[in-house]
Order: sequence, then structure tokens, then C-alpha cells
Amino acid sequence: MSPQSSIAHYKITSKLGEGGMGAVYRATDTKLNRDVAIKVLLLAFAEDAARMARFEREAQVLASLNHPNIAAIYGIEQNAIVMELVEGADRAGPVPIDTAIEYARQIAAASPTAA
Repeated sequence: MSPQSSIAHYKITSKLGEGGMGAVYRATDTKLNRDVAIKVLLLAFAEDAARMARFEREAQVLASLNHPNIAAIYGIEQNAIVMELVEGADRAGPVPIDTAIEYARQIAAASPTAA
């Protein structure tokens, strides 16, 4: 996907990263004039009904969570999850065990079943 590409009313501006199922891009929401992150499923996966269902479930689960440590989901468009863009540095290398435990605590606190 090039910086000239668009998904619905989101104009892709740069690639942020990629993983096993797809890539994440920075984009501009041309209707609301804000930057967003868009996770795009690889075409080979988008053509697989089971993987598409998993991708949609991921979006639904994330959308059901409301916590400062979890990016908000804005919607699903053309095999892509549109979400809040969270600025920050990439993690590089292993993290100290105390940091990993703190991350795990924050993740658990965001769980809908956490009390």
C-alpha cells in the first residue's frame, strides 16, 4: 500500500509496521480531520473466511474494551480495522522482568472481567 492509497475516507500517509496477518498504517480520517492507525489484513487472509471471521472477532473484542491503555476501535473498513493512533516509541529488545510485570498488570486491569 502506498502513501497515495485510501481505504474508505482514510488517506494512508505512512507504514508503521507489519506482522504475520497484515500491516499497520498511519492514515488521515478526511471526514473528522484526525490521524488514525489502520490494521490491514493481508489479501491472502482476507480471502479466507475463517481468518476474516477471526479478524472481525478481534475488532469486536477490542471495541468492547474501554481503557486508557487500549487503543479505541473506530470501525472496520475493507478488510481493515480503523483505530486510535497512539504515538510512542517502539519497544526494542527484551524488557526487564519488573517492566514486563507492570505491563501485564496494566493489561489485566483493562480486562472487562477485572475488578
